[in-house]
This record gives sequence, C-alpha cells and structure tokens, in this order.
Amino acid sequence: MLFVASLLEAGGDALIRGGLRGSQTAIRILLFAAGAVVLFTYGCVVNAPSWTFGRLLGLYVVFFFVTAQILSWVAFGQAPTRSLLVGGILIVSGGLVIALSEG
Repeated sequence: MLFVASLLEAGGDALIRGGLRGSQTAIRILLFAAGAVVLFTYGCVVNAPSWTFGRLLGLYVVFFFVTAQILSWVAFGQAPTRSLLVGGILIVSGGLVIALSEG
C-alpha cells in the first residue's frame, strides 16, 4: 500500500510539474486537474493503514524516496548523484529501524 501511495504522490508531483512548465493553457489546466486528483488519491491511500501516524509516515518516506529517484531518472533523465545515493542508504536504514522496532 505504501508503494502505491509513493507512486501516486510522485506521479501527482510530476503532473503538477508538467503543468507549471507547460506552454499551452488547456494542457496546463488538464495537468493541474489530474495532479490534484492523483494527490488527493495519494492522501487517501497513505492514510488507509491503521498504524500510528509517525510510524506510517516514517516508513512511507523510504518508499517515496526510492520511487521519486526512479521517476526522476526515468521521466526527467536525472540520474541520482553519489550524495543522493548515500543519503538514500541512510533513509532506507532508518526505515529498517522503524520497520523492525517493536513499537
């Protein structure tokens, strides 16, 4: 579920980004509207699990980071830098601590 939420958030952000950079008004409006719907859906999906809010979003950050880096590379041609990879290792490590903790 958190992976789906990360796809929705990163995808919604990409749609909004496209709307901000679009040249035709009608296309921009469609991208903004689609982005709003996708981001609203993300909010519903990410909050569906009954976990505590802090734990939920702590784990979600890991999924979002990984998904955002893949989308950035595939959709925008921006490969992750060494510092992003090192930071990503720290983010994933933190997610493992949260996931494997008892509370």
